[in-house]
Amino acid sequence: MRLKNKPWANDLVDQHPESALDRPDPSEKIDWAARFGNDHPIEIEIGSGKGQFITTLAKHHPETNFVAMEIQKTAAGIILKKKLDEGLDNLQILCADAANLVAYFGENSTSKIYLNFSDPWPKTRHEKRRLTYKSFLAEYQKVLTADGMIEFKTDNSGLYAYSVQSMNNYGMHFDFVSVDLHHEKEEIVEANVETEYEHKFASKGQPIYCLHAQFLPKN
Repeated sequence: MRLKNKPWANDLVDQHPESALDRPDPSEKIDWAARFGNDHPIEIEIGSGKGQFITTLAKHHPETNFVAMEIQKTAAGIILKKKLDEGLDNLQILCADAANLVAYFGENSTSKIYLNFSDPWPKTRHEKRRLTYKSFLAEYQKVLTADGMIEFKTDNSGLYAYSVQSMNNYGMHFDFVSVDLHHEKEEIVEANVETEYEHKFASKGQPIYCLHAQFLPKN
């Protein structure tokens, strides 16, 4: 969902290039170790919205570096404000299109990719825009480590079914699947970090679909 333009958020991104990259040149590799000041494992959320999920993870896992990838500059600014307010040194914001993922992250550089409540693009002619379409999966496979994981959540049953089929056709292995995440075993529910959309949908009784998948080793 597109957010209403907030000039202060756009300005904040421009004022903090050390914490937020606004559509960087894809031809120039980003030195993430230099930006974070360490070489801790990197996890990416693609489509971070207002950032509730990624900032919560960053707060509770200082041993990991997180990148919030968000195409809307206003949303990037909202996440950046939370980062600055909470002093999250292990969070960077990347305002860019996920179609250029490999240009922004080196091969085998990322341990986990989160896809939370992505746009379902329900019309068949828009299939290539879905973040679980095969061309996106190919990008994820390049940047993930050999044991890297994709974690996917949605409230859209159609996108979930499509994603399961797309990942299966790509030859991926499923470590976890659920058609009602909030009614799984207690330990799974307690470990789950909610997004803004997830909290809204779950509070209305809508099921949350979830899967964790890995790429099989290349022959």
